Amino acid sequence: MAEREYSRYQQKVIQRYYDNREQIDEQRLAELVTNLYLAPPAKQKKLWTTAEELLTRMQVPQTRIDHIIQSGDPTVLARVVEDLQKGILRRSK
Repeated sequence: MAEREYSRYQQKVIQRYYDNREQIDEQRLAELVTNLYLAPPAKQKKLWTTAEELLTRMQVPQTRIDHIIQSGDPTVLARVVEDLQKGILRRSK
């Protein structure tokens, strides 16, 4: 399979995306909280799955992720987003 060659412009765009991925994930998680409040129950399951994936990628401790998902409460997720934005919540490595 041939490798794709990216132009210098495309390489810079890709690099900036990965440089800012943490902030992008935080923003997506904050938007997800709003969507969870407004979504019908049928769609909430998919949104919780997405939230779990984002929290895992953001290196939130697994015990905290499990608690958030098991609670099923958008308010708990909102507090985690707030802690992440304030820098209170430490991420595991």
